[in-house]
Amino acid sequence: MLQFFKQGTAKIYAVVTDHRLQPDELDKLSWAFSGARPMAATSVKGTFVGPRREMITPWSTNAVEIAQNMGLSGISRIEEFTRVPQGEEPKFDKMLSRVYDGLNSRSLTVDNKPAPVEHIADIHEYNLREGLALSPEEEEYLRSLAAKLGRPLTDSEVFGFSQVNSEHCRHKIFNGTFVIDGKEKPTSLFKLIKKTSQENPNTLVSAYKDNVAFCEGPKVWQFAPANPDRPDYFETKEIDTVISLKAETHNFPTTVEPFNGAATGTGGEIRDRLGGGRASLPLAGTAVYMTSYPRLSEEHRWELMMNPRVWLYQTPAEILIKASNGASDFGNKFGQPLICGSLLTFEHDENGRLYAYDKVIMLAGGVGFAAKKDAIKGHPQPGEKVVVMGGDNYRIGMGGGAVSSVETGQYDNSIELNAVQRANPEMQKRVSNVIRALAESDVNPVVSIHDHGAGGHLNALSELVEETGGKINIDALPVGDPTLSAKEIVGNESQERMGMVIKAEDIPYVERVAQRERAPMYVVGETTGDDRFVFEEKDGSRPIDLEMADMFGNSPKTVMRDNTVELTYKEAEYDEAKIAEYVSGVLSLEAVACKDWLTNKVDRSVTGKVARQQCQGEIQLPVSDCGVMALDYTGSHGIATSIGHAPQVALADSAKGSVMAVAEALTNIVGAPLKDGLKSVSLSANWMWPCKNPGEDAALYKAVEACSDFACALGINIPTGKDSLSMTQKYGADKVFAPGTVIISAAGETADVRRTMTPVVQKRKNSELYYIDFSSDTLRLGGSALAQSLNRIGSDAPTVKDAAQFKRTFDAVQKLVRDKKLLAAHDVSAGGLVTTLLEMVFPNTDGGLDISTEGFVAAGETDLVKILFAENPALVIQVEDGKRAAVEKALSEAGARFWILGRPTQERVLMLEHNGAERLLGIDNLRDVWFKPSYLLDTMQSGADCALKRFENYSRQPLRIAIPSSFNGSLSSRSLSYTRGGKTGVRAAIIREKGVNGDREMAYTLFLAGFDVKDVHMTDLMSGRETLDDVNMIVFCGGFSNSDVLGSAKGWASGFRWNDTAKAALRRFYYRPDTLSLGICNGCQLMVELGLIAPETSFLSDNYSETAKMPKMEHNISHKFESQFIGLTIPKNNSVMLGSLAGMKLGVWVAHGEGRFNLPGSLGDYNIAAKYNYAAYPANPNGSRGAVAAIASADGRHLAMMPHPERAIFPWQCAFYPAARRSEDVTPWLDAFVNARRWVEFHRG
Repeated sequence: MLQFFKQGTAKIYAVVTDHRLQPDELDKLSWAFSGARPMAATSVKGTFVGPRREMITPWSTNAVEIAQNMGLSGISRIEEFTRVPQGEEPKFDKMLSRVYDGLNSRSLTVDNKPAPVEHIADIHEYNLREGLALSPEEEEYLRSLAAKLGRPLTDSEVFGFSQVNSEHCRHKIFNGTFVIDGKEKPTSLFKLIKKTSQENPNTLVSAYKDNVAFCEGPKVWQFAPANPDRPDYFETKEIDTVISLKAETHNFPTTVEPFNGAATGTGGEIRDRLGGGRASLPLAGTAVYMTSYPRLSEEHRWELMMNPRVWLYQTPAEILIKASNGASDFGNKFGQPLICGSLLTFEHDENGRLYAYDKVIMLAGGVGFAAKKDAIKGHPQPGEKVVVMGGDNYRIGMGGGAVSSVETGQYDNSIELNAVQRANPEMQKRVSNVIRALAESDVNPVVSIHDHGAGGHLNALSELVEETGGKINIDALPVGDPTLSAKEIVGNESQERMGMVIKAEDIPYVERVAQRERAPMYVVGETTGDDRFVFEEKDGSRPIDLEMADMFGNSPKTVMRDNTVELTYKEAEYDEAKIAEYVSGVLSLEAVACKDWLTNKVDRSVTGKVARQQCQGEIQLPVSDCGVMALDYTGSHGIATSIGHAPQVALADSAKGSVMAVAEALTNIVGAPLKDGLKSVSLSANWMWPCKNPGEDAALYKAVEACSDFACALGINIPTGKDSLSMTQKYGADKVFAPGTVIISAAGETADVRRTMTPVVQKRKNSELYYIDFSSDTLRLGGSALAQSLNRIGSDAPTVKDAAQFKRTFDAVQKLVRDKKLLAAHDVSAGGLVTTLLEMVFPNTDGGLDISTEGFVAAGETDLVKILFAENPALVIQVEDGKRAAVEKALSEAGARFWILGRPTQERVLMLEHNGAERLLGIDNLRDVWFKPSYLLDTMQSGADCALKRFENYSRQPLRIAIPSSFNGSLSSRSLSYTRGGKTGVRAAIIREKGVNGDREMAYTLFLAGFDVKDVHMTDLMSGRETLDDVNMIVFCGGFSNSDVLGSAKGWASGFRWNDTAKAALRRFYYRPDTLSLGICNGCQLMVELGLIAPETSFLSDNYSETAKMPKMEHNISHKFESQFIGLTIPKNNSVMLGSLAGMKLGVWVAHGEGRFNLPGSLGDYNIAAKYNYAAYPANPNGSRGAVAAIASADGRHLAMMPHPERAIFPWQCAFYPAARRSEDVTPWLDAFVNARRWVEFHRG
């Protein structure tokens, strides 16, 4: 039955239950729904927007689990409906929602019955009907297989074959034979890529045979609980590691439904890094978005070249916002920082072809690590258990692998909609926590592991049991939708699942860990040793019963026949007198313009291991092209990553496009202190191409060959990658081709993350800027941003003409970085030299540059437009006068081409001197031009009001840090060390719930401050495994408990409010006089929800009732997640932790969506412990009255704080820190935790 709850005039909650709810159950649900009242009526009149009835939302999954947490049983679904005001047109995403004309008891009823197993008599007809993308040869193979078996194949078998053997999964084109201009090429594309690792193995440990590539890593300090199956204390241990690199694309699902398409693309790539070896751990993510023009401003003349299409699913602007929202949301809730990325919008009409990213590119990449002992998968033996961990099966992504392998628009809309995804990052976090626990164990019980992605169980489980065969019990697989047929159960692409092979004797231990982490775990089958792949139902029927060799097929090798098509593109026509106009045009291209609209909504600090992310300088603008993660909290060894692409160059010359993509990735990463220079770097190559169109297959082969040759010449390898080779969008008989694109992701081990170069000019008047050429080529404008802004591509594109010199120059710069000879470094790429110079000064509040082209002229380059806008690979560095001789000597000895550009000046202008003539470019005005496209996109996500405030205030709210000169930033002055061995006897506990993701950095901060730190999960408290009786401080950590469903921390709070055991433990703790508590972010929201800022009047007291002055936490005024490094002022306060910091102004990370303090009383009624430096948005990121960032109890013992001081205890974690103090060990934030330890030492019994 269906019970409705009404909240205000606009919202209805619908609860599906198997019984009539009793008064106490109604009261609990009313609390969970923030006061919504139960309705007696079984129907509601009006027009509502709500979820599609056949798709149970992730929101519902979390809401039902919250209800279960509260002791409510029999509830299977909870959904939200929003009333549409009378006379208004409903606004909703048709891919996810629908309009309801009234609500009634059957609004969420689905009458479908599971379809019976179908025996396929006509393979061809079934292929067309289901959109399986089988080739004629594959159809014939299946017909012959059926004949061999003497029976028709089942729908599950044909469907399974199509997914497991799809282009998406098997890369048939990359493994195929190419015949170009009538001549067969001697090697496949895949062999060209593999050649790089054969010639340059360097530090490779695993390549091409796993979910990720592994390279040898350093020894690092693992920080983890001693026993992960129960509450236990953290300890440090030195381990050998391998580092991982991976990048995936999710283009088709993102085109169809951008939010979930990009979200599950991000989630899938994370699972790839979880599934490496016998379990590995993700560290940080990257993202790339490529779409057609969003058409945000009539001033953008380049957008007029092609008419808007009748978009199949979403407009480009909608895709940009929704896709980036989805990818950001998944990473934010999972707890993976996104530290590097790129954006390109592009359309072009020439030579009778329409080129545009109508079929979009959404790339999710990332880096991670694993214990070296777990780098290689084990070999399953017969009789071992097959385990699936994660969420239920839903009718999600059916056929996604196959449909992704063809042109978008080719199939009936219903088939393509069937590939729409469903993202639940909080579920994936739970599964990840189990894998983390197993990976951190001395003996990892995982034999083999594989993620669930394209093809669902069919692909994942078949790969797990490929060596032995296996039998899977269909009835053991969790089903969230009872209408699923056997085919849909085994083939759906429901996300957030991992498959594992585990020995039978290890199952109980893994189950204990999974139960503690609330990660659903199912033993679904076992390995057999008979080389058969069987799915069996409880009645003994087998929807799939094939030999492994039959499932993986033996269809003929793909042959690609094509002829070279030589296309010439008109060169850009320009006038030196219009340089100011050109600069404004180039800075307004989304690819060149400010990406603040992307970075302000994505967590760039979670884990506390982020050493370099996008935003730099006192204004925190996204100008860094390199991301760096520390591998542990000592701030030494780490991983650097970067991205490169050049599809406009590839249109002019596909070989040059590949070279330029690799070169850009490398010039982006050269400012990181790589352990062994260029040899430290490995690449991922992701290929997106409109194959099977005249000339495109030939261009692809040429591009891959050039990429392989360039990598081989540089001495580096490409051990991983992916291809998506159906990059065409159909509109009836018309086609729009996505430009052939390779996206290169680079990664390498860093020796010292603290030495990573900043791209921002330092305010040193006694310094010079140098230009270092990496191309060995003359300056060319083909494929440049300038050409694009003039509606041209051009055929005269740059390349790297001397790979050996590129390598020597790269390693020379690397030595300068390691030896601390440079002040700043920024690559030259999109937008050319003028963009590089401007980006180097945009993040500063004052100062400019005095630039001369004399060095270019001496080198034979006299064209000022080319000097400023050519995108030949290059680097601009800043060098102190005292180190210039050493820098020039090192570059000269390497044979590098370089020359002086100019000096920093006090005037806020970029002065250009060329052939005796001077030009002035106003920096602040051009910064606004550069920021404006971000503002226009931000209006679509933050709302017009907040977007305008950000645009007006971004340059008016610089970071201001004030630290007393008496502050000593050394660990030794506090008698602390990074990796102390024994116990101190001062005990604290971190408390986490499912979805919490800021636990490790908080635990380490407490550990470093001198606490022995216990890891406590809510399941420990609710079961009685943990009492808190032996700890003196607890910290509620940050994250997204229950994905913030029903409100921030509401679900977490329910575990304390409605579980007597957990409540009693908390009551005893708070009623002791020797205890402290801290809530950060989500934990702050929890403390406010439960009233723990005043424990004596909180829910713990017998006469608890909410008072008029009790604080509440509300949504940020932007109604979106806010991520920034901002300034805090610590006022005079009596907080135990922050009292000694009074008077300081400190930088700190914020990362939250519901951080606005609603303080109903006067501000004097509250013990305010921290305030944002500015009252206005965005430096006050949530709009809290009085710029309040933290409040404490009256006695100062209990502190609730939205910002994350635990992510800013080291200078290298801070996105901006005083230059004179960057070499110190710690920031003043650590002293807040030291204060807590000293208080406990003084007050404990």
